Amino acid sequence: MKAKKYSALLLGSALIAGLLAGCGGNQAQEVKTPQTETQTKPAETNGPLTVNQALPDSQILSKGPHGETAVSAKTLKLTEDDLKKIKEKRYKAAIVMHYAGNDWSTAQVEGLKAAFNKMGIEVVAVTDAQFKAEKQVADIETVLAKNPDIIVSIPVDPVSTASAYKKAAEKGVKLVFMDNTPNDLKHGEDYVSVVSADNYGNGVEAAKIMAEKLGGKGKVGVIFHDSDFFVTKQRTDAFEKTIKEKYPDIQIVDRGGIIGPNDGEKVTSAMLTKNPDLKGIFVVWDVPAEGALAAARTAGRNDLIITTIDLGTNVALDIAQGGPIKGLGAQLPYDQGVAEAILAGYSLLGKEAPAYVAVPALRVTKENVFEAWKMVYNQDAPKAVHDAAK
Repeated sequence: MKAKKYSALLLGSALIAGLLAGCGGNQAQEVKTPQTETQTKPAETNGPLTVNQALPDSQILSKGPHGETAVSAKTLKLTEDDLKKIKEKRYKAAIVMHYAGNDWSTAQVEGLKAAFNKMGIEVVAVTDAQFKAEKQVADIETVLAKNPDIIVSIPVDPVSTASAYKKAAEKGVKLVFMDNTPNDLKHGEDYVSVVSADNYGNGVEAAKIMAEKLGGKGKVGVIFHDSDFFVTKQRTDAFEKTIKEKYPDIQIVDRGGIIGPNDGEKVTSAMLTKNPDLKGIFVVWDVPAEGALAAARTAGRNDLIITTIDLGTNVALDIAQGGPIKGLGAQLPYDQGVAEAILAGYSLLGKEAPAYVAVPALRVTKENVFEAWKMVYNQDAPKAVHDAAK
């Protein structure tokens, strides 16, 4: 996928879902998945349906949005007999996104479409709420007119969208959520399951990489998401707890909060001015980490070690060329989409689905950036990333 100037909107694991609301149009907007020359073909039609079994076998460390214990996505499976039963019913599904203009969303949709294709389920709509809660409510209304059996979605705002999702549930639509759930909806009654990345596990990986690159000692700063949102809070909590408990010679000497993805450069610049002996900075997701990288370069601090979460194009470029961003913990959105489709299949078959499912964390450094990109997006890394490594 090509790097974009507007990548400040690349929020990885739906980092501002539930935070941004606003006015939107009344029509659901169809979104076409961008095609690239390296895009892979849909899932094969024979054999059982599972997520990629080559994913890490690491223990899931995250909890769900309501404190649920995680079940690994690698344990989910639809057998050939299951798939045959689903295909006979000719079900329909809709995908209601919070935002569709980034690599994370594109990979989710691709994973969902490939899995639904294997299940013989027609995808009748893919919508983009453009981070506007009112538009997402309108999108849900428009989608319901298409009579889907399944809706897979991530709520822009868990409060203001709740009644629209509740209406869908009352109509008998099977709801599967990404990352978060609308307020007051109950597992097993109103929705099937919620699926996310192992955000806590990815925070642990970012801490381990930081410690390795520092040689186990030095002063570091933390740039956190200054909002009460469980996904980003888990990442920061994991990084800080891992550093404090496992690396006593690494000191967290400064913390700076960001509200949005464009705040990384400003906060990093202030942190470096205040702490000229700072050796490293953890940034809660990849787009503000790009800002931290810019601030480090402006300050002449190419020796600064940066770790983060989410494998976006620009951080992959810096990792590949050996820049200050030394590594990260990555989400696996393609397989998250596959897991969501499988759980929808469970509900259609009357099989019990766990309340919370997570895809394992993935450590990414210069040594495995190409393999990691393939695993994250189910396609080869962009030419620009390969060129950077040279």
